[in-house]
Amino acid sequence: MSEFLFPALALCAGYLVLGITGFGSALVVVPLLANYWPLAEVVALAILLDIAASILHGGLNIKQVQWSSLTRLLPGMAVGTFLGIWLLGELDKRWPLFFLGVYVAVVGLRALLPIRRPAIPPGVGWVHFAGLLIGVIEVMFATAGPAVVAWLQRCAGSVAAVRATVPVVMVLAGSIAVSVLWFDGQFSFAVVGPRWLLGAPIALLAVVVGNRLAGRIPPPLMGRLLAALLMISGFSLMRHLWV
Repeated sequence: MSEFLFPALALCAGYLVLGITGFGSALVVVPLLANYWPLAEVVALAILLDIAASILHGGLNIKQVQWSSLTRLLPGMAVGTFLGIWLLGELDKRWPLFFLGVYVAVVGLRALLPIRRPAIPPGVGWVHFAGLLIGVIEVMFATAGPAVVAWLQRCAGSVAAVRATVPVVMVLAGSIAVSVLWFDGQFSFAVVGPRWLLGAPIALLAVVVGNRLAGRIPPPLMGRLLAALLMISGFSLMRHLWV
C-alpha cells in the first residue's frame, strides 16, 4: 500500500480534473505513472479507469449528452483503433503527439478569443476523420480527450453539452481500445487488474467531487477553463518531441 501512495495521488488529481471538465484525466495520470510503471500497463490502466469514471460522469449528466454526435463518430473510432495498433509498431510516437499537441493548443487558443462563431455541424467526411483520429490516439496514448473536446466544440451547442458528451464518447473509444490492446497482447489483466481494483474507488470519488465543484462554476468560466485545459494539454503533448 505504501508503494501505491504516489499512484493514488496521481489518480486523485487526474480524475478530479475529469469530474470538473469531462476530460483530461489521462493527460495527468499517464505522464506521472509512466515514470512508475511500464507505459503499456499505464495506458491500459488509464483506459480502464476512464471507462468506469466516464460512465459515472456521463450518468451524472445524462440529460445533456448529444447522442447524435456520438453515433456519427463510432465507425471512424473503430477503424482508428485498429490503425493505431498497427502504428504502434511502425512510427516514432513523438511526431504524432507533437502535431496533435499543436492542433489541440490552437483550438484552445481560438476558444479563448473574444469572437464567438455559431457551431456549424461539419461534413460527413470530417466526422469520420475525427473518429479515426480519436481511435488512433486512444489506443496509442489513452489521451484522446482533447481531440474529442476539440471536435465537439465545433458541433455541440453548449459548454454543458460538450462536458456531458465527452465522457460518453470516451467510454466507447476506451472500450474498443482496451479490447484491441488486450487481444494484441499489449497488457495482462493479471497485472493491471489489482491496480484497477485499488485505483477505481479513488478515481470515482474524485469524479464525484469534481462534478459537484463544476456545478458551482458559471458557464462562461467553464468555457474558459475548457479552453485553457486544451492549451495545457496541447503543450503537454508537444513536449514529447524533446522528451
